[in-house]
Amino acid sequence: MTAAPTWEVFVLEYARAKDQPVDSLINGTHDDGLMDTPFAFVFARSGGRNVLVDTGFMREGIGAEMSERFNVPEWISPLRLLAELGVAPEDVTDIVLSHAHFDHMGSIHKFPRARLYIQKSELLSWHEAMALPRQFGYLTAIINPDDLRSMFDASVEHRVTLLDGDRDNLLPGLHARFGPGHTIGQQFVVLETARGNVVVSGDCVYGARNLTGHSHDGVYVPLNNAIGSVWDQLRTMDRINDAIQGDLGRLIILHDVERWKDMPVQAEVEGFKIVRAA
Repeated sequence: MTAAPTWEVFVLEYARAKDQPVDSLINGTHDDGLMDTPFAFVFARSGGRNVLVDTGFMREGIGAEMSERFNVPEWISPLRLLAELGVAPEDVTDIVLSHAHFDHMGSIHKFPRARLYIQKSELLSWHEAMALPRQFGYLTAIINPDDLRSMFDASVEHRVTLLDGDRDNLLPGLHARFGPGHTIGQQFVVLETARGNVVVSGDCVYGARNLTGHSHDGVYVPLNNAIGSVWDQLRTMDRINDAIQGDLGRLIILHDVERWKDMPVQAEVEGFKIVRAA
């Protein structure tokens, strides 16, 4: 019998926002002051597959403007971090995008051979939102239109797969799960690893308190930075909690303010961590 594939999983921190109000992300935290928020993406490998879950952003063009607008002064190229793991852009075979915000898919144009996976409702909802009159600009404030152009170019090259809900074994041992709320068509990823299933939450979750509740009473706490419904957010959090069986040690939160403290550090590059999650 052939053994089930398992994934090695790394979290790569590539940027930090300064002095961000906690209340801008997590509901009910108006007395919690400011924080420096890390930005990250995930690299996973199994067999001949080199996979990214999200890509970070490049600080060039509109990406540089958005970095200043959202007060993200500390940044290192995602390509520099991947090089630390011996991975060149051409080596990346697949990119699973949790959602289309600039800090999650702002580097897709740097990976010319990768196949891109995104929920159909995520991509099409942004095209619809971009076409709305200017007074709806709140919806698209975190979208870099150049990223949508890059996605269209990849579509023309037949490198895009549009998902319509959950997909088991999108790649062997890698499962996509529909997780709307933060955006209309966000998804999270379940990876089978040597230590069990690990979940990459995208921005379905900003912190452990979203799942544990403010008083550790298990009452889910919604996001404050979202364009989808609170109803969808909480249902998605419940799906994530089921997937990790309540074990927060198996959840990768990309904006983890504790910077993945219980995960072993693989490398540190100019103050940015690469940690091993599995």
